Amino acid sequence: MSKIHLIPYEIDEIIEVSSETPEGVKMIQAPDVWEKTEQGKGNVIAVIDTGCQIDHPDLKDRIVGGKNFTTDDNGDEENYDDNNGHGTHVAGTIAASSANEEGIYGVAPAANILVVKVLSEDGSGDYQWIIDGIHYAIDWEGENGEKVRAISMSLGGPTDVPELYEAVKRAVDEGIPVVCAAGNEGDDRHDTDELAYPGSYNEVIQVGAINFNKEIAPFSNTNDEIDLVAPGVNILSTYLDSKYAKLSGTSMATPHVSGALALITKIAEEQFDRRLTEAELYAQLVRRTIPLGYPKSAEGNGLLALAILDQFEQLFTTFTTPYNLPSRKRKVTASRKS
Repeated sequence: MSKIHLIPYEIDEIIEVSSETPEGVKMIQAPDVWEKTEQGKGNVIAVIDTGCQIDHPDLKDRIVGGKNFTTDDNGDEENYDDNNGHGTHVAGTIAASSANEEGIYGVAPAANILVVKVLSEDGSGDYQWIIDGIHYAIDWEGENGEKVRAISMSLGGPTDVPELYEAVKRAVDEGIPVVCAAGNEGDDRHDTDELAYPGSYNEVIQVGAINFNKEIAPFSNTNDEIDLVAPGVNILSTYLDSKYAKLSGTSMATPHVSGALALITKIAEEQFDRRLTEAELYAQLVRRTIPLGYPKSAEGNGLLALAILDQFEQLFTTFTTPYNLPSRKRKVTASRKS
């Protein structure tokens, strides 16, 4: 099989120290639902990427395990540390959690990360590594019986490999949403298709990128399998050497959705009082989107907006609550004498 690669991305800025909630996290309204979702507590998201800096101050308490499938570090399966930076950035957008006044917050700061290192230092890897990594994430079980609730993959290649498709399909069949980057080969035209796999499989949740002006990023791939869009330009998150960085790409949009699934799962499964299927979780996800006015090939169902249902409910309540108008006194007319 040929190689698969990180979807190309841009490093906009590296930052020594940061203490804020990133704009992308706020844009998808994650903080608005943190209280009712316990910030995603108890849900494990598998990050299939370049590994993760496991001792980063904002991530060290969120990582529950992992495995290295690459030949880095002589193929040591126990060393899934990040020697590229991409995986650490993705993990931070999902679940970074600051233990003090310094640091940042991800979309689901109480969710946990399973680190699946399938790409080497140069950002490339064998298709077999990715395939094995997906099966590992499906089969993984934590000390207390935890299972992976979503898989995040900000990688892609031009080749449709049957074994990759089968691995993705197995995850979905077992109730695990697979969230994938659309790709950064876009030509800023919405009537042309740019395809990358596994993002273009119908079974995955394919994520395009927008900027903070809610405009489709010119690099974001367009095709008829785009499911939704999320912030992907100048995104602040964790980075190597315990630093922070602002990166751009559909790779950065994807973990916003992966982290959101940790929050949505908490809400929906509490409401239904049972474990939901992948199709049901997908339905709950797309209910929380807002169309931006672009063709479906560019935005799918629209921008992720986690609090939109609560806002609709408040609006509905406003229009259905009767006003307490002041009572009108009856005018008393003097009776005529006979």
